[in-house]
Amino acid sequence: MIQAIAGISAAFGLASSAGLNAYIPLLMVALAARFPLNNPLLNLSEPYDLIGSWWGIGILTVLLLIEMTVDKIPAVDTLNDGIQTFIRPAAGAILFAANANVITDVHPVLALAAGLILAGGVHATKVAARPVVTAVTVGTGNWLVSIVEDVVSFFVSLLSILLPLFAGLVALVLVIFAIRLYRQRKKRRNLAFPA
Repeated sequence: MIQAIAGISAAFGLASSAGLNAYIPLLMVALAARFPLNNPLLNLSEPYDLIGSWWGIGILTVLLLIEMTVDKIPAVDTLNDGIQTFIRPAAGAILFAANANVITDVHPVLALAAGLILAGGVHATKVAARPVVTAVTVGTGNWLVSIVEDVVSFFVSLLSILLPLFAGLVALVLVIFAIRLYRQRKKRRNLAFPA
């Protein structure tokens, strides 16, 4: 029972962190599925075990470097967020379903949908908040916000792999924060532009 809860918590944490940066949790899962060599931290079932291949690790590393660079540049980060609207939810779906403990206990379609919704929700909040940061800081704060997002994604992913129950709580807090931020923004928009 505890193992199933830990697996679901890890899946929630990994999918949520993918909403901030798709490639950080994917790369961390790939590395955890590969190392240590004699007894990897994660055992991914097929077809998700391809994530941990050397090709997968190499591709994810290159994509992460590109993502981390373009997300720090004003205007380019908005374009990147548009492209990532498709990638981050898909990464969340894959990460949720890839967890070996979850995929055997939960129907794969349900697991993919849950990951898609989690990562998509966090990404939507990020996309809604980023123009506000750009407007308030005239673009000078984008790089700092992007670094904070990357750091949060890294630590939530790390906790999801090493301490999944705690990561589940962190993911829950992130989702609640995302919902509250979205509602506040919608409320402000309705006050500014009444119907």
